[in-house]
Amino acid sequence: MESFLLKKLVERALAEDLSYGDRTTEALFHRPVPAVGEIIAKGDLVVAGLDVFQTVFELLDPTIRVEVNIGPGQKAKPGDSIGSVYGDGRLLLKGERTALNFLQRLSGVATQTRRFVDQVAGTGAKIVDTRKTTPGLRMLEKEAVRLGGGWNHRFHLGDMVLIKDNHIALAGGVANALKEAHVSLSHPFKIEVETTTLAEVKEALQIGAEIILLDNMSLTEIKQSVELIRKGASGVKIEVSGGVRLENVAAIAGCGVDMISVGALTHSAPAVDISFEMKPHSEKK
Repeated sequence: MESFLLKKLVERALAEDLSYGDRTTEALFHRPVPAVGEIIAKGDLVVAGLDVFQTVFELLDPTIRVEVNIGPGQKAKPGDSIGSVYGDGRLLLKGERTALNFLQRLSGVATQTRRFVDQVAGTGAKIVDTRKTTPGLRMLEKEAVRLGGGWNHRFHLGDMVLIKDNHIALAGGVANALKEAHVSLSHPFKIEVETTTLAEVKEALQIGAEIILLDNMSLTEIKQSVELIRKGASGVKIEVSGGVRLENVAAIAGCGVDMISVGALTHSAPAVDISFEMKPHSEKK
């Protein structure tokens, strides 16, 4: 994410907590309190969101120093120190929850992604995300997917032509939608079409889709579709979506598909448990 956009996003997040000040900290501490806060993993996780975490404290005070021990995309175990934050304890207290909210959420996305990626290792299938993201956080969540070893699908509706079920319903079928897309387009974007039956897969092949999405198909239907596509056209990419879980993703990948899109990477990833433990600190040696 561009730095100015990240700054605006973090400013809005800080405003949720600090628009009326921090009554507790202001009541207890009337002068600077040199302190250090340690970022500690409470479970197995993949780190993501450190740039946002750091931006929170930079906006509160540019002199606050963040030292990282476990970098973005790296694994942390329970008890590991991900990093430390040095500065005025009053500001660490004010930024603690906002910074952790970002770090826990984005590390949760990266951790969830890594679980799916590990399941399909060696198959040649890529785990890709969707647009089922938290409003306003798409760029951050998609970066977290990459840090977890996944790949990004569309960032927005202008990225490619993806003909889905509602487009097909309004156009009067897969064939009609594809024909209109081919006629109307005057740009080089690829055309992907969603299919739910073997009959629709055949239509997509006949009209010339470059990527065929197999949506909510059974494992048997996926295998049959892959065989049909591989025999019918060279270079056509195959994506699977719908009903993908950790328990079945390896079997789906084993069918020979190119991509498996998983909305759960972002819309259902649980935040991981990370603590921020503070204590007085002196820079003197």
